[in-house]
Amino acid sequence: MSTVIALPERVRLTRTEQIVGHLAVGAAHLVTAVLGARPARLRSLLAVLARRVAPATGDQAARAREVVTTLSPRCGSGYGCLPRSIATALLCRLDGTWPTWKTGVRFPPLTSHAWVEADGAPVGEDPQYIATFTTTLTAPPGGSR
Repeated sequence: MSTVIALPERVRLTRTEQIVGHLAVGAAHLVTAVLGARPARLRSLLAVLARRVAPATGDQAARAREVVTTLSPRCGSGYGCLPRSIATALLCRLDGTWPTWKTGVRFPPLTSHAWVEADGAPVGEDPQYIATFTTTLTAPPGGSR
């Protein structure tokens, strides 16, 4: 059985956005491969990266997410939420800001999801869908828990 998934609309990127976007996506895939099965260590790494930075605005985080989903079909798909959320946060970090990175679970059926929030709202996600998840890990700006 196959599922049809519509990828997000591609946006026009500057050369700089393409370069730093590819770096963020590559780093996110590496982090996911190494620490994806170790959630506590993943959260610790992201908390370290979030230290001493300003919170990202909704517009900054939304643009970072657009860059990530334009450059990586995997991150743009419904199955790439973990690398997408990490790449979005890393891209914001390269600009000196950090969104709140979160993961959560819900059941039935057992489902997990990762996303970023800015200005108190999920970025690029349906707020009603995100509200169905119980948050399990958080890496907010400033590196606090």
